[in-house]
Amino acid sequence: MDYIIYTLPNEPCPVSFLEMFGNDQPVEVEIGCGKGRFLLEQARAHQDRNYVGIEWANKYFRFAADRMARWGLANVRIIRTDAKLFITRYAPPDSLAALHIHHPDPWPKKRHHKRRLIDPAFVEAVGRVLQDGAACSIQTDSADYFEVIEKLFADRAEFQSSVRVIQSGQTGDGLVPTNYQVKYQRDGRTFYRLVFIRVPRSSQPSALGS
Repeated sequence: MDYIIYTLPNEPCPVSFLEMFGNDQPVEVEIGCGKGRFLLEQARAHQDRNYVGIEWANKYFRFAADRMARWGLANVRIIRTDAKLFITRYAPPDSLAALHIHHPDPWPKKRHHKRRLIDPAFVEAVGRVLQDGAACSIQTDSADYFEVIEKLFADRAEFQSSVRVIQSGQTGDGLVPTNYQVKYQRDGRTFYRLVFIRVPRSSQPSALGS
């Protein structure tokens, strides 16, 4: 299981995905991988891509790592760290082929909004680490957080909206459901899904508007 778990350096610095996996396959990151259902199914189905799961809750982190080791997949790693720290300080610029964010904690009370993962600094960092044409896919069951997230990305010139889905029960887009999604489907919750594409840097307007 040792090779499955990746330990970040103590001092924040860009990590090398080439060293992490031993190859230069495209890298996708899932934030909040939980028990690893989505991550593992994707890794098994697309072995020409590498997958990194970020999880902070130690119980789920250990469960997912054990699950990954039992599956014997070479193209998946899991890191126990703060997701915002990883994206803003450890993920190298122009390095991710996709970013998946599933049901981030909405921190619904106003006084807790500062704890939310997706804020202006995080969105700016996502634009920095995604490769041209790469997708940031976000799903939530919070209508309020959905509106906030949509505006944060829409306000950035680095992104172009690709998918906007509001659907009760299931998303129906063919993606592997997460453990949370399966649970929430049984509850009949409404899902809000957004996908934003990283605009090619050559076509992005400069800060001077040229």
